[in-house]
Amino acid sequence: MAITIATLKEADGENRVALSPDVVARLTKKDFEVLIEKGSGVAAFFPDQAYIDAGAKIVDRDTAIKDAKIVAVVNRPDEAVLTKLTSGQLIIGLLSALVQPDKIQLLAENKVTALSLELLPRTVSRAQSMDALSSQASVAGYKAALVGADNFKRYLPMMITAAGTAKPAKVLVLGTGVAGLQAIGTSKRLGAIVSGYDVRPDSRGEVESLGANFLTSSVSAAGEGGYARQLSAEEQQQQQDELTEFIRQSDIIITTAQVPGRKPPLLVTETAVNAVKPGTIFVDLAASALGGNVFGSEPSQTIITEGNAQIIGAQDMPSQLATAASEMYAKNIQAIITDIVHEDGITIDPDDDVLGELTATFEGEIISNRLRQTLELPARPKPAAEEAAENKEA
Repeated sequence: MAITIATLKEADGENRVALSPDVVARLTKKDFEVLIEKGSGVAAFFPDQAYIDAGAKIVDRDTAIKDAKIVAVVNRPDEAVLTKLTSGQLIIGLLSALVQPDKIQLLAENKVTALSLELLPRTVSRAQSMDALSSQASVAGYKAALVGADNFKRYLPMMITAAGTAKPAKVLVLGTGVAGLQAIGTSKRLGAIVSGYDVRPDSRGEVESLGANFLTSSVSAAGEGGYARQLSAEEQQQQQDELTEFIRQSDIIITTAQVPGRKPPLLVTETAVNAVKPGTIFVDLAASALGGNVFGSEPSQTIITEGNAQIIGAQDMPSQLATAASEMYAKNIQAIITDIVHEDGITIDPDDDVLGELTATFEGEIISNRLRQTLELPARPKPAAEEAAENKEA
């Protein structure tokens, strides 16, 4: 059964594309028909001809939407696109389901199946190849280290010259998830003295394996599903007090703490910002319309403080490394398509341990329990087999 997959050109400011020519070639070899909206990959340096050579057809937006069974996107399209999707179609992407659940409800009302990649249960091993948050975070962490180095006005490594010795820069990475570890590894390769800070003590081994110092707090933010939990106001204050001295001693601070669908924790307070040396660089990967990790950060802006430090709102790092980010993202999309498409068509099992959370909407119903909780809906009943097993254990 031939299934048509389409990808759309992203909004202005987003350079990534959901399908790369390499992944398109793999899909067409498996008898998928692939439609690419004209110009979709140009900003990622994938010209239309590359998609044609891979077996895709270049079409206009309306044709891509109308003829596709599966629509693959990076970010959630605007409402003009969402309202054109009809019953039986499926959309995959970073749909911001937890941030704007009303848009997802619109898809449910129209009986459009929506797979929102932020909902993926990241601790299930089978889901690793589908994990777009991790693939894009890896890109973001790498790029953040380069942005910090580029804006810092001294060397990162120790430099011994005839004119004297330059001391190595001190880089502090706050949050040691995928983005943080990539930032740590990249900063180490650039020759800096690097420390990684996380409120999860079990991160120590990963940080130290990269040759960095591990710093932690007396506050733990370990949560369920592989995500950090949101800290209470009291916990945030305690964490901030412990961090201020570490920050003051650093030259570049990269912050990576995000809670999907929630306001990021404020890790660097106004007091900490004002205490740093002139020339200190903050790179805030959590900067967004919801807030950021650094006091005063603004998405896509560089703020110069009164103390002559720079706060870089770096929420768009994957878009700035669009070619690599798109290639990785496209493989995540391919992994999901491979998982849900079988000989008899598309199969979505709402009781599956991965798809049950990844699926935001299916057959007019909100499926993911994380999304249902956001919408203040009761949790879906557990699968009969799982409930029977729990009753047996009890």
